[in-house]
Amino acid sequence: MTGETEGSVNTGSSLFPTTGDKLINFVDNRSCSKPAKRVWFRGVRSSKFRHVYGEPAKREKCYDNINITKNAHDSQFCAVNPKFVALVTEVAGGGAFIVIPIESTGRLDFNASRVTGHTGPVLDIKWNPFNDNIIASCSDDCTIKLWHIPDGGLSMHLTDWLVELQGHKRRVAYIEWHPSAENILFSAGFDHLVIIWDIEKGETANVIDCHPDVIYSMSLNRDGSLLATTCKDKKLRVIEPRSGIVKSEGVCHSGSKASKATFLGASGRLLTTGFSRHSDRQYSIWDQNDLSKPLSTDTIDSSSGVVFPFYDSDTNIVFLAGKGDGNIRYYEITAEPPYIHFLSQFLSGNPQRGLGFMPKRGLNIHTCEIFRFYKLHAIKGLCEPIGMIVPRKSDQFHEDLYPDTAAPKPALSAQEWIKGLNANPVLMSMKTGVSVTTYKPRVYKPSAPAVASQNNKMKFAFLSTETIPDYRPKDLIEEKNKKTTTNQTTKFQQLQQRFGHVEVVNSDIPLMKEINSIGDNISTENDLKQAYKQQSEELRKVKKQLAHSERRVKELEELIKILQNK
Repeated sequence: MTGETEGSVNTGSSLFPTTGDKLINFVDNRSCSKPAKRVWFRGVRSSKFRHVYGEPAKREKCYDNINITKNAHDSQFCAVNPKFVALVTEVAGGGAFIVIPIESTGRLDFNASRVTGHTGPVLDIKWNPFNDNIIASCSDDCTIKLWHIPDGGLSMHLTDWLVELQGHKRRVAYIEWHPSAENILFSAGFDHLVIIWDIEKGETANVIDCHPDVIYSMSLNRDGSLLATTCKDKKLRVIEPRSGIVKSEGVCHSGSKASKATFLGASGRLLTTGFSRHSDRQYSIWDQNDLSKPLSTDTIDSSSGVVFPFYDSDTNIVFLAGKGDGNIRYYEITAEPPYIHFLSQFLSGNPQRGLGFMPKRGLNIHTCEIFRFYKLHAIKGLCEPIGMIVPRKSDQFHEDLYPDTAAPKPALSAQEWIKGLNANPVLMSMKTGVSVTTYKPRVYKPSAPAVASQNNKMKFAFLSTETIPDYRPKDLIEEKNKKTTTNQTTKFQQLQQRFGHVEVVNSDIPLMKEINSIGDNISTENDLKQAYKQQSEELRKVKKQLAHSERRVKELEELIKILQNK
């Protein structure tokens, strides 16, 4: 061991690094009288996630023929839940995204139905964590819209939204749902504002104006009581969202490109990704109460794409995926320094434009799947599921891999959270509740302005209904008005009244003789044909009026239901 530095071990070809090493005593057997020399040597750290690997889906299990957006915005352009996959697409003259049922894999129809209500490009989409049929989207047109997707997907283009939120003066870059409170939505715009929305009322709960420049990312902690943001001024901020008070701030990465942040569960620490002064990509671990200096920092590589962190609070694994990269690195988070340990990486030759991820309740527990990405290929029009698998032989339920996870049930109402209450997400068992979806979505109850808007829509629909003109003679109309619906006089009855003076002398006279006597006064056949023709014409018009009345009755019933649900 002579001639080597004390911080490395010579293996004949290279020197091992010394980060996170164990102290091992080496004794020179040639001379026991010499004192043992101590060197640092890297030990193998045990972890049940050490051999996690990524398994891409086969081509027939992917979503193909998708015109993925070419927007350069730093967003994922993909949102997934156990029911649907939503993907932002490239369209001319506005913004649109498609929603595909999760089981409808394969080649997508070119004329597939889209959500096309925005007038500008869609920049971010997020599913409601408590209702798998509600999705929020933000756009370049300065608005945020909420949409209801019916079970089974869209059968036609969707242009009618549930709620439109207007408050930003410039385009809206990012949106995030509150993790435990219902109907609370966060949005960050290029007007340097973070707005908290109460979507149940369709109004703002608070406006946070503490950023001097463009906001790069948002992240909420486990119970939604703190908000972390990164900004173009290179600072990381931890904010109390209800009051807008900045609890702590500090410079996170000195590079000029975008940085991203995420809370690491309930540990009180954050992870940020960004660029160094020399444009190297790096990550840092921070204490949320002290952002003056990081707890640890390490360099990733020298690529140019923005790195996005995805944290899994159940397994304490953070995945780092760069935009334009073909690989996904993953690390395990621990409570002791250096707080983060590299596990492995998923390698691919196809660069990614964006990544969506499946909530834990939608994973396949029988294959030991702990995370699933939905990768948007930058070159191909393809969305490829990638499952992160723990290699185990048994297909039984593994409790150490699947602790209780967040359920699709809110812990608080919007008003309770606004008043100051905090609560961790409601948990459910992965053994009994796997693939849980909200099969019965709650009915949205619009506020008073929305009811008035719906009422106006119904009025205009009624006024625009085509009317059927009546060209019958006036005397015929008056005659029809005198009739009742229960006792209408037919043409046959009119004939009987007209020839009522004919007396039947003998009841045994055949009916044929009576018709022959009537035939002496009128040509019965011609009159009956004319009567049949007029009766058919009247019947056709009555059917039209009845159909119009039924349609009007349905519209009024729907209006009554809306007013009752208010």
